[in-house]
Amino acid sequence: MERIRVRGVARGPVTLSPVGQTTYSADRKDFAGHAAQSVADMMATVPGASFLQGNGPRDTVVSIRGSGARQSYGLRNLQVSEDGFPVTQPDGTARADLIDPHAYEGVDVFQGPASTLYGNYAINGAINFRTRSGASVHGLELGSDFGSFGMFNNYMTLGTGNRAYDFVLFASDVRGDGFIANSQYATSTENMRLRVSLSPTDRLVLKFINNVTDAFLPLRLSLDQYRLNPYQRGCATATGAAAGCGTVSLYRNGAYGPRMEVTPQQANLGRFDRRSIVGLRWEHDFTPRMVWHTQFTYDQRHIDQPTSTTAFVGPFNSYNVQTDLTRHDRLGTTPLTSYVAANFNYMDYGYQVYALLPQAGATRGSETSTSYGHQWNIGLRFQEDWQFAPQWHLVIGLGGTQSDIGAVQTVYSRNATATRAQYVTANRRFFNLAPEASVVFTPDKVWTWHARLGTAYATPGYSSFFVTPQGNYGNNTQLKSQSSLGIDLGTQWHPSPSLNVQATGFYEFYRNELVSQSAGVNTQAGSYTFNAPASQHRGVELAATWQALPRTLPGTKLRLSYTYDNQIYTDYTEILSNNTMSRSFSRKGNLIPGVMPHFLNARVLYDQPSGMLEGVGGFAEVTWRSAFFIDNANQLRVPGYGLLNLEIHYDPPARLGWVHRLHSYFEVQNVADSLYAAGATPVSDTLLADGQQAGKGVLSGKTGSIYAGSPRAFFGGVRVRF
Repeated sequence: MERIRVRGVARGPVTLSPVGQTTYSADRKDFAGHAAQSVADMMATVPGASFLQGNGPRDTVVSIRGSGARQSYGLRNLQVSEDGFPVTQPDGTARADLIDPHAYEGVDVFQGPASTLYGNYAINGAINFRTRSGASVHGLELGSDFGSFGMFNNYMTLGTGNRAYDFVLFASDVRGDGFIANSQYATSTENMRLRVSLSPTDRLVLKFINNVTDAFLPLRLSLDQYRLNPYQRGCATATGAAAGCGTVSLYRNGAYGPRMEVTPQQANLGRFDRRSIVGLRWEHDFTPRMVWHTQFTYDQRHIDQPTSTTAFVGPFNSYNVQTDLTRHDRLGTTPLTSYVAANFNYMDYGYQVYALLPQAGATRGSETSTSYGHQWNIGLRFQEDWQFAPQWHLVIGLGGTQSDIGAVQTVYSRNATATRAQYVTANRRFFNLAPEASVVFTPDKVWTWHARLGTAYATPGYSSFFVTPQGNYGNNTQLKSQSSLGIDLGTQWHPSPSLNVQATGFYEFYRNELVSQSAGVNTQAGSYTFNAPASQHRGVELAATWQALPRTLPGTKLRLSYTYDNQIYTDYTEILSNNTMSRSFSRKGNLIPGVMPHFLNARVLYDQPSGMLEGVGGFAEVTWRSAFFIDNANQLRVPGYGLLNLEIHYDPPARLGWVHRLHSYFEVQNVADSLYAAGATPVSDTLLADGQQAGKGVLSGKTGSIYAGSPRAFFGGVRVRF
């Protein structure tokens, strides 16, 4: 059941959330019994959360209230953690490849600007994934999922625990051919957590995650290509390829001069990435009412990504230290919880970019650029949680972060007679503050009302510092941090055990949002990053769970999750250029591209509670996404869609003996075999030769945007406990 968590600061960073912050949770029962392959399957029932296909089978672009909807990969503008350990690196990058839903007990989504507690990049909230406890596993579980397009996932979970310790180990290996040409993949994941009680007042928690992703990648299509050939069939070679095939133009010698068109299959475009995280936390109770946590996390992301015309290669090493102190006290006769925390994180990186040769094996040609640098963030935050009356809670807090970003980029240009290297050095420091306040009113057991004023910030990324507003390679460090201020008003209505309804309205004001635009006519780099002055995000989230007939059909339940998300620019002038001129266009009042205005998930669930068919269950699910614009001028719209999924499962009752240890399911996804866009990144608008903006007929031919979603697919699985 999704729920708004109304409570003070939790003991430690594992589930830290302030009173009044809109929080939804998805629990294991919502996703563990069916074909859950990615984070989107885990969070499908969470209002405010939308998903787009990233670069790879589990690289889901997760957006909370539209926060990261313009990304082509990963999770941005969110702070992501697992069991309280950070999995967002200091530059704000997190990826969903790590997530195999079989390993998790649940996920908590804290919505709205949240830098007070979570620091840099928590522009629209935070997400904490919770792995299963060893005590709940209590033995060994082996499972397999299998289905359409060659998908096969073998996984195991080993767990044991008591008051003195808790240990859980998860491992999985998933492989498939994919439903789009050149999308075969193999992904392995290991996830471990060990908690040990050293004494009645001291505990250690050790965390380890390792993920290896080996995936071939198709190219993103234009809307015209998507309509002609969404699954890119008949595209093995560029010569004689079917209509609608995506191609890339590569230098014949891998450096300069004539180019050659090749398909993703010919070049073997793809990703081979490894991510390893290890963390250790010490928890100490000074008194039963005062708890101290200190933890250290090391995180290495090593990438090898020949995804288009170039290969991007290099390591990103990060280090994170966090410490916090929580004290439960009284102010007069009323409870008061005080919280103070500090953190420091540091990332060093060094990557190289190579031009690809037009031959098999994603063969590297000449080096086109290199970048070496660092980013660190040091923060301090406090929070006071005061229950000043039996029905009222008030929280105030303040967080601040000092950030330092430094890098050196080298750009190479080559011709038949010479190689030219251009060096650009950038260094910038930022200081940001984020206050917040929230209040919760609980007049009775039926109603809970909450209100919150939150703020957040996100510093520019290092890659945005190397192209000037004039379009030349150079220093662009005048950029400001983007920031947001958000207001949430919401209620939870729980009149009976069979009905729970939640509604939240939000209104958020963004300043200095980081966007890319044209630098002018015939410039060296073409586009640069700048601060769009202002935009507004507003909407409504609704969640409901209803057991309609608790006496006659006690196993039936209805679940609804709906979000309305309206985002507009309120102050933004965009520059468009062609070969001879540049013009400015006001985007004031335009919808922000990539953001779905409406998305809905509705399920009818049934589980037989008794009798001969006890343990038999299933659900029918409808997912609906509205159409949305993918350009700033609001000329080109990606069609909306609706999908129907059906599932049936069997969990034998305990009276059947050893058979009770088995779980099995069968699922049909996209029953109607609908064509839909699972991923659609924004495209740039075009200035025609006459100085007018191009219409949708021109924009629909722009490539690099759309991945088709899966056609009708069948999945099954079995899990056994020992």
